[in-house]
Amino acid sequence: MTAADGGLEVRADGKSVLRFERRLAHPIERVWAAVTDPDELISWWGRAQVELEPGGRFSMAWLNVDDEGNRAEMEATVTELDPPRLLELSGDIHGVLRFELAPEGDQTVLTFTSTLDLPDEYRTKVLAGWHYHLDALAAALEGRETDLVELPGGDALHERYLGVEA
Repeated sequence: MTAADGGLEVRADGKSVLRFERRLAHPIERVWAAVTDPDELISWWGRAQVELEPGGRFSMAWLNVDDEGNRAEMEATVTELDPPRLLELSGDIHGVLRFELAPEGDQTVLTFTSTLDLPDEYRTKVLAGWHYHLDALAAALEGRETDLVELPGGDALHERYLGVEA
């Protein structure tokens, strides 16, 4: 693992674990709403349909498209739920996504992990993508907007992750 912001570990079973930790200047209930409410998810991640219950459906459609015009869409299931501290999703394109929230005074520490089969050629793109979306989450909590279609600054983030080793 090296500098940028997110870390990467490759487990013995070959799965990659991407890990980010963010300190957010908002109470846990506010951050919980941002990671579970479709009306808030669209401001930092994408268009979501959420059944917030164990075994519930969690669908996400990113707002940007790739060079061929394809939009990433994820169908997931809520596999762990402990409001307002834990949301875990098991999905088809990003594996297991885990949002762990811990109160720290009037702030919240968010630990985000994505555990998945991650081919080397996608490593930096996926790390940079989650970095971008977590920056967008922090901005949304502050009432600021982020362009989730054009992703300004995304290339620079990608460059920061080049050379990140497991």
